[in-house]
Amino acid sequence: MDHINDVTVEKRPKTKIVCTLGPASRSVAMVEKLLRAGMNVARFNFSHGSHEYHQETLDNLRQAMDNTGILCAVMLDTKGPEIRTGFLKDGKPVQLKQGQEITISTDYSIKGDETMICMSYKKLAVDVKPGMVILCADGTISFTVLSCDVENGLVRCRCENSAVLGERKNVNLPGVVVDLPTLTEKDKEDILQWGVPNKIDMIALSFVRKGSDLVEVRKLLGKHAKNILLMSKVENQEGVANFDDILANSDAFMVARGDLGMEIPIEKIFLAQKVMIYKCNIQGKPVVTATQMLESMIKSPRPTRAEATDVANAVLDGCWSLSRTRSSDHG
Repeated sequence: MDHINDVTVEKRPKTKIVCTLGPASRSVAMVEKLLRAGMNVARFNFSHGSHEYHQETLDNLRQAMDNTGILCAVMLDTKGPEIRTGFLKDGKPVQLKQGQEITISTDYSIKGDETMICMSYKKLAVDVKPGMVILCADGTISFTVLSCDVENGLVRCRCENSAVLGERKNVNLPGVVVDLPTLTEKDKEDILQWGVPNKIDMIALSFVRKGSDLVEVRKLLGKHAKNILLMSKVENQEGVANFDDILANSDAFMVARGDLGMEIPIEKIFLAQKVMIYKCNIQGKPVVTATQMLESMIKSPRPTRAEATDVANAVLDGCWSLSRTRSSDHG
């Protein structure tokens, strides 16, 4: 205990910090504060915002670097393949009640209500089976599949909890190998039309499922591939199963605990995190831990004890960097 009392934390940090530049953190003045506070990598989340929006943010970052004399790497985080719920009648959120039955359609033109909503995955009725679970809105809404009408693209479900469903919420299908490309047309445009011209330092590739996904990105980059680091994000069970192959083809790795936490049991996330970090360390590849790092600081000036411990454990496990997303772009 005497040794613990003597430990000093007033040392130059060796673990890097990745910050997402968003609505609350994209001004020159705020970026300067982030740089002085230790930001090493600026993450640009291409799940949201136009090229013009991100260009303005990047210009602000470069101005802030000039003003402070502090350098910072630029990361393009791709949107990747995703499934979302559709629009709702009059744009009003839908109140769902525990135990009620609801139909999910793959016709994305439908405006949803309490009896029917739509999802953007055309093969939903083919890929899910009775008894499977569909998660919406970061797992806050859970549906159990009752029956599937493949011919009409309809899935009958039971709502397992009461909740309010808004428009265009993210969807996870635990245990389903989703038939969507890892690199979408939007991702290709974002990389070639924004990333390459702006000489970004790294690409965080979302929902990587196999090593060949990285090969495809390098082919897309062509001669620019040697100058851009590729960071894989494993976010589903297929990616976990192919982790060794993915890591072998990656320059770096991100433990993306958000969507991954929807795909594997929550009590196993810590184990997956530790195993992934260990394997990255063995191969000498940088690894980032992300999602809900200091999330309470969106509203609070101080983190919770649990969050502080989470950060410390990630560092002790051997993380190269920690990623702050919502706490830096919203808080």
